[in-house]
Amino acid sequence: MRPLARLRADLATGKNLEIYLTASIALAVGVLGVFDLVNTKVVGAATLATLALVAVNALGPRHQVAELEKQVARLVEAGGQAGGDFLSGDTTGFDARVAHALELRFVGVTLNRTVRSYVNDLRKALERGASVKVLVIDPAGPVPEEAARRSTIPDQPEVFEHRARSTLYLLRDLPARDRLEVRLLPFVPAFMMFAADPGDDDGLVHVELGGHRSPGPTPGFTLSNRREHAWCQYFVAEFDRLWEVARDVTDADWYPARHP
Repeated sequence: MRPLARLRADLATGKNLEIYLTASIALAVGVLGVFDLVNTKVVGAATLATLALVAVNALGPRHQVAELEKQVARLVEAGGQAGGDFLSGDTTGFDARVAHALELRFVGVTLNRTVRSYVNDLRKALERGASVKVLVIDPAGPVPEEAARRSTIPDQPEVFEHRARSTLYLLRDLPARDRLEVRLLPFVPAFMMFAADPGDDDGLVHVELGGHRSPGPTPGFTLSNRREHAWCQYFVAEFDRLWEVARDVTDADWYPARHP
């Protein structure tokens, strides 16, 4: 950028005004001193004022550098972000996004509690034209037994079969089934994931870690496509891989009583 253009830009935005003021005073003092238009006392006072401005201008960057050094030292000492600041069961940000998302994806073992929590939001999403994809385990095969072993209750596979079927029944009653796609997994997924508009710059992906009947909330984290783009794309790609190996829901899954 040319000097005059830079000067106009700085003056228009209020940047570096103290530097221009210092330069202007120094130039004026120099001109007045050369032509003897003022006495030496005035020139001396103006010179001291100019030096004071220069000193003050020099302090700002020094303080900024010192503060930056302190912050870097604190981060190094802490070893990065604390796990408690990252892992959380809070889905507040994702919940707010579901209200106006146009693409929603869910994957989990049975998603029974999740679908019950979001059923009204899913109904509204489908009514406004959003697409919804859901992945849960296949309740008709051996996967409930695998899920029971993983949850340390190997003799109760019917728990997971019942939960998976209850999820299907909740989804079955939603409107606009042409925009609702559901598939069944032949194995237990390694994580639970919710995604809202994952292809958009401001899309969100919430991931929860699998537990083994542990008390308390499940640890998880929410990723922003704008801030953590690479990790968002990683989990979206994982969803796509799971989607490819899962089977489509049939009428026998929606209405098992009619298909003995």
